[in-house]
Amino acid sequence: MVLLLLLLLVAVASSSLSHDGVVVADVPPSNKLIFILAGQSNMAGRGGVVANRWDGVVPGDCAPSPAVLRLSPDLRWEEAREPLHAGIDADHHAVGVGPGMAFANALLRSGHAGSPVVGLVPCAVGGTRMAQWGKGTDLYAEMLRRARVAVETGGRIGALLWYQGESDTVRWSDATEYGRRMAMLVRDLRADLGIPHLLVIQVGLASGLGQYTQVVRDAQKGIKLRNVRFVDAMGLPLQDGHLHLSTQAQVQLGHMLAQSYLNYGTSQL
Repeated sequence: MVLLLLLLLVAVASSSLSHDGVVVADVPPSNKLIFILAGQSNMAGRGGVVANRWDGVVPGDCAPSPAVLRLSPDLRWEEAREPLHAGIDADHHAVGVGPGMAFANALLRSGHAGSPVVGLVPCAVGGTRMAQWGKGTDLYAEMLRRARVAVETGGRIGALLWYQGESDTVRWSDATEYGRRMAMLVRDLRADLGIPHLLVIQVGLASGLGQYTQVVRDAQKGIKLRNVRFVDAMGLPLQDGHLHLSTQAQVQLGHMLAQSYLNYGTSQL
């Protein structure tokens, strides 16, 4: 019996390490506060990416922590670290710093997260239009699948963090349909997850690929669904001069998203 117990302890200890020595949470805490990160490149993270290569610089606000987990591409909980969207965003995109780690660390530092562990579920893919995220698309199905798996080991979904729309600024038809498509996405996701009042924090565009950025921004601001919040990235520094937030801008955005979530929690008391 003692020998069997020792063997079990060894097995559990060895299962908590991946082949490269990174600690993974094969048996994660059941009280996780889970956040879905979705949208396109600025959510996936391009901070520190120059000429399609990431510089590897991780700000202190984005440092890994045993209290911040990531749902990996193969649907396993592991200790989260930059770049969060490695293996999630398309293979031909280099990924760097996004807002997710700064968000999670700021939330935990506040002491008001309501859980000792934050679970991040990266789903963003660069260059995608809103029409590619609607129910019935591959992106929607994958986001829904990952969100459902995330709660299977316990915990609850705190919010969807959404940063997307740069690709919808190119064509007038996409820009003018943005509000309707976003509202439908929120309704469908809430219904499919069985969370009718799921909090959605959307980031207002700081940039765009086309000439209709303001049209999309107006649509984002105009969504009147309950529990949909707006955090404005306009004015945050762009590292490439026209599209992607710099590393420090991503850190600042993470703090803004955390504050929005905390303000929401206070307003519900």
